[in-house]
Formats: sequence, C-alpha cells, structure tokens
Amino acid sequence: RRGEMAKSTQLIDNEVFRAYATYAGIVLIKMMLMSLITAYFRITRKAFVNPEDTESFGKGENAKKYLRTDPDVERVRRGHLNDLENIVPFVGIGLLYALSGPELSTALLHFRIFTGARILHTFAYLIPLPQPGRGLSWAVGYSVTFSMAYKVLKTAWLL
Repeated sequence: RRGEMAKSTQLIDNEVFRAYATYAGIVLIKMMLMSLITAYFRITRKAFVNPEDTESFGKGENAKKYLRTDPDVERVRRGHLNDLENIVPFVGIGLLYALSGPELSTALLHFRIFTGARILHTFAYLIPLPQPGRGLSWAVGYSVTFSMAYKVLKTAWLL
C-alpha cells in the first residue's frame, strides 16, 4: 500500500502537472465564486425562483412578488453557465494535455492564456463591457482548449 501511495504522489513532482493544478484550481475557484455572486445578486435584487427563498420577506401574496426574474441576476447566471460550458472541458482536456508531455513553457502559455481569458470574460459579463470583448475572451479560451485537445489527440493517435 505504501508503494502505491508513493507512485501516485510522484505526479506532483511534474512541473507541468503542478502548473495545470494551479491554473485549474484558479478557474475552478473563479467558477465557484460565480455561485456566490449569483446569490448576492438574488438577495440584493430580491429576485428568487423558489417560494421557500422568499419566506424571510413575508408570507402569501407579499412574498410572491419576490418570485421573479431580474436582468442582473440572469446576466450573472449566464456568465456562470458559460463557465460551466468552458471550464469543465478545460479541466478534463487540460489534465490529459498535462499528462501528454508538453514543454513546460508551452503548457504555461496555454494555462495562463485560458485563465486570463476566463477572468476577462467574467468581467466582461458582469460590468458589462461592450462587445467584442466578451466574445473575444470566450473565443481565446475556447481556442486554447481546442489547441490542447489537438495536442492530446496528436500524441495519443500519432496524428
């Protein structure tokens, strides 16, 4: 058992894997923060989707007025959904990429560009910044994930 544990911890000695773990951790925490931002907007805008969430604001008809949609809440939710659509593939493909043996400098470039693009995308959604800022930040992050996927396929299938 002790030998198995040693083998699994050797991965953390790999610089590319440590870089991946760092940047994957950053974007996952950023995505988790979007849940808190959504909750903040729901509370401050008093816009809820579940009746039990309105009970602290009153009962019956008085509470029903808080069962509504709000454009600010919906904007944050769309940003969070976009994170789910982009960060989850990055985490999976990024892991395979990190294990495919890329050069550290190339891997860092991929991870840093993706992370920067996702952070910019969040600001572009929340502020909101004029287009094409949000679209470009999405496209850059998506391209990075696609680039890593291509490298994984090239390495695995010898494309």
